[in-house]
Amino acid sequence: MHRGRTFFGEGQQNEGFFQMTDIQSTSNARSISAAGAGFAAMSARRLLALGGIGLILVGMLVGDLFAVFVLHQNAAKVGESLSGAAHAAVSGDANAVARSFKAVGSFLENRGTKVDTHVHMIAFGYLALMLAIVQPWVALSEGTRKKVAWTFLIGSWLLPVGVFLIHYVGLAYSPLEAIGWASICADFGGTLVVAATLLYLLGIARHLRQPGRAQMEDSLLKDRSSAGRILLAGGLALVLLGFFHGAYYAGADLYRHEALDYALLSEMSIAATAKNAAVVDAALGEYGQLAGEKAVHIAAHAHSIEFGLLAILVGFFQPYVSLRHSWKRNWAWALLLGSLGLPVFVLLELKLGLVAGGIADVCGLLVIVALVAMWIGIVRYTGELDAMALLEEGKSG
Repeated sequence: MHRGRTFFGEGQQNEGFFQMTDIQSTSNARSISAAGAGFAAMSARRLLALGGIGLILVGMLVGDLFAVFVLHQNAAKVGESLSGAAHAAVSGDANAVARSFKAVGSFLENRGTKVDTHVHMIAFGYLALMLAIVQPWVALSEGTRKKVAWTFLIGSWLLPVGVFLIHYVGLAYSPLEAIGWASICADFGGTLVVAATLLYLLGIARHLRQPGRAQMEDSLLKDRSSAGRILLAGGLALVLLGFFHGAYYAGADLYRHEALDYALLSEMSIAATAKNAAVVDAALGEYGQLAGEKAVHIAAHAHSIEFGLLAILVGFFQPYVSLRHSWKRNWAWALLLGSLGLPVFVLLELKLGLVAGGIADVCGLLVIVALVAMWIGIVRYTGELDAMALLEEGKSG
């Protein structure tokens, strides 16, 4: 119990908090009180911030579990089915070819729904954090903003859960011929997200149209703490790194891969027609290698940019992370280290195999742990802001 208090720096922080003096200026007191009101318990901003980070955490966990238990096994099954289809074509067995391609479709659907679940959760988490940042400029009542926040979060969970269940539910008991209940739930969740986002955008437009609106200041945008600067600078560097890698891949390998993709499929088809099993096997092996090479480049490019955006977004929320400054810096560096290590070792998977894949998974876990620590810090800080606001109101009274 004592270690937990030391870890989060609760003793020193509360001690410093309750020993505030009258040296603080009235302007600072007012800005702190306003910040407390803006991030009060169950406020729209707090709901979006905590809900957004929660979505990102669950999405990353889904991605890590998928990478460990599904990705490679699923790719192997797709390769086996594709090989079976090619050899069935060599033998002239049309029914076996159809069965093999049906199996490929099932494996790809299974993979696709898992990837979509992972991607949508993280993307909605990013959007929730962005909406939390702009809350002071949404010209709606707090009650309305809170209802819209709940609508957004409900939709953000419904869509990925519905997508995840598509592969398992299918069209069972569906009132429609081509769309199952899981797809209907996913579409409904997406509609809620779109509606909530549009309402917030209308609130921002309403604020911008207000005549003689006062200049607004926000503690998130004014923060200059070391942890925030580390995350903002590191996040920008990760985004640039992802851009540079994408540009290099597009210039050096993309067109070569596209041409090789077409050439190998053509070679495979011609060899199957000529009943040349040896050439079919060679083309299948090269095609699998090509697919792996394309996948690691795309994954490294995407993850570098996504982790960079994550670092930038959570960097804005560092004023609300109630941890010691040293621990805030440590978790910021941990998040950046994992964010850099994952795409680097994903790129090395073709050379190092499962060793690089395992290290990449560990780096992803490091990002998750750092994000959990920040989420806990934000939960703890809300109470302190409310207490500070009440204390300042008592002094002014």
